[in-house]
Parts: sequence; structure tokens; C-alpha cells
Amino acid sequence: METFESLVRAEFAPKNTYLNTAALGLLPARAVTALRAAVDAAAAGQPTDMFADVEAARASFARLTGVPGHRVAAGASVAVHTGLIAASLPESAEVLTAEGDFSSLVNPFHIRRDLKVRSVPLEQVAEAVRPGTALVAVSAAQSADGRIADLSAIREAAREHGARTYVDVSQAAGWLDLDADAHDYVSAVAYKWLLCPRGVAFLVVPDDLGGLSPLFAGWVAGERPWDSCYGPVDELAHSARRFDESPALFCYAGARRSLELVEELGVSAVRAHDLALAERFRTGLHSLGHEPVPAPGSPIVSVPGLGRRQGDLSGAGIELSARAGNLRAAFHLYNTPADVDRLLDVLAG
Repeated sequence: METFESLVRAEFAPKNTYLNTAALGLLPARAVTALRAAVDAAAAGQPTDMFADVEAARASFARLTGVPGHRVAAGASVAVHTGLIAASLPESAEVLTAEGDFSSLVNPFHIRRDLKVRSVPLEQVAEAVRPGTALVAVSAAQSADGRIADLSAIREAAREHGARTYVDVSQAAGWLDLDADAHDYVSAVAYKWLLCPRGVAFLVVPDDLGGLSPLFAGWVAGERPWDSCYGPVDELAHSARRFDESPALFCYAGARRSLELVEELGVSAVRAHDLALAERFRTGLHSLGHEPVPAPGSPIVSVPGLGRRQGDLSGAGIELSARAGNLRAAFHLYNTPADVDRLLDVLAG
């Protein structure tokens, strides 16, 4: 019987100490094999059915986030999904966001100059919801430093005031247990913690489609796509597929296998593994006299004052990021205690 460790060993063999999943996740071997097979088949004039890969990936993401597949749209970017939501809001609607949240989540609301966008510190989002707030948009985990939003409190405050909620789970899907059904809209890119090729993103909408207009609908958004190739689409898909972008098919060929692996491993097991490593790193940082940004329960650890070390750490074969002036380490399923200890040793040197 395969264990968590044996599954991971079979899929990953990084050549360095890779602690940068918050920027880009590593591809598992099965996804690399699927990508190569799809490319080779296309080159030979015998392309595989990559639309089947899109549907399998959609279904897998739906299972991972606790919603039925008909509520999931497939695309390539959170910014496009945010744009759909921003376009649906009435003139002068108020959108509440967290200060310093990721641009793809917040910028499309600012582009609409007639909207009222209000930003508060992450810890104050729930209490800042008020009568007249139309939408609360927040990342489940902050990209810059890993802080986790109090999604339950935000949801309850939004319901109390009749506001919708929109949650970007790009930095959470794959390690945080998620209930997308608890929110109106949920989006994610899948090339980070979900280990997919870049070019894969998903949007969860309500059963009633959330009042969104399929502004970018092309033939793939038709109820019968192959009958929707010419002229106006006569009948849009009755499901969230009406919001699909024409998919980057090769990316989805790999994504299908990546998401399959995350399901096999189990999000709870991944979470326990990731958080144990992050806690080991935080403990080591304290012993070195460094105080990370408080982000309990997150595998992302951001360390003020050490952002300048990113270059020399990379030179030493340790890959992580400098974000907002801080050094950001992200611990995921392919990392080990030895990776943590190596990073601490170099920082202490």
C-alpha cells in the first residue's frame, strides 16, 4: 500500500531546496508525462482528447472544494474571473477588500471607477462590513505573508448585511480544507499549491449563477460547444461552463493528473505535513533572533528584514521569494525537515 511519503517520492525529485510554492508549485511526474504525451500526439497529427482533461480537472477541483462540478468554470486567470464579478455589480456598489491583497483579486474593481472600493486591514474585514456593502472580496491566505482570513466571520457578517462574498483561494487550495459552498464566488489559479501547469484557473459560482454575465463567452461556453462555432451562440451552457474561457488545453492535460495526485494524498494529510514544516521553521527563526509575521496555521512564513537574502540563498541552491520586503518561504508536500534545517543553517551562517 502506498503511503504519503512513497507517493511523494515517486512524483517529485527537485534538484535544489525548493521552498517557493507560493510563487510556483512543482509539477508531479505524472503531469509531466501527460503533458509530453499530449504534445507528442499533437505533433504526430493525432491529438488526444484534451477537452476530456478539462472536464476531469473541473470535476477534481469541485471535489477538492466541496461543490458540484456544474458550479465550476474553467479558465486561465483570477483577474479575468474577478473582472466578470466586477462587471456584474451595479453602479456605485461598495466593494470591501483587505489592504495589500493580491492585485488580480482587487484591481478589476478599481478599474470600474463608478464602484466604491474600501480597504481595511485583513483582521478587520468582518467588522468593517456594513449596510450598503455589496461584495466582500478577500484572499483566503495572503500572498505576501501567509496570513489567513477569518472566512467564517466574514461570511456571517456579509450575510447579516446582505452582501455577497468572493474568496480567492489561490494560496490555500491544496493545503487548506475549503468549503466553497459557503461563499458566493471562489476563484483560484492552480499552478501553486495544486501543482498544475500555469494557465489553469477555476471559478465557483452559486447554483443561480450569481447574476454574472458571460462577457467572454465563446464557442466553448455553448450548451453544445461543437454546434456553437459560428455566429452568435444560440444557447449558453446551463451550468458555470458558460463562464469558461477557451482553455489552454495542454495545461489542462497536465492539470488533470496534478489534481488527481492532490486528491490521492488528501488535503488534510498535505496540510498536516506542510504546517509541521512551517512550525519547525518558525521555531528555528526564533532561536536565531528573527520574528516572522504572525500567520498561525499557514505554511507560508514571511520574515521581515531578510528579503535582501533571497539572492544569496538562491545562489546556495535554496529557492524562495522576497515579497513586500520580507523573505517568504512556502513549505509543501515535497519538502522535508532537512530542507528546513538547511535553510536555517544558511541563514545562521
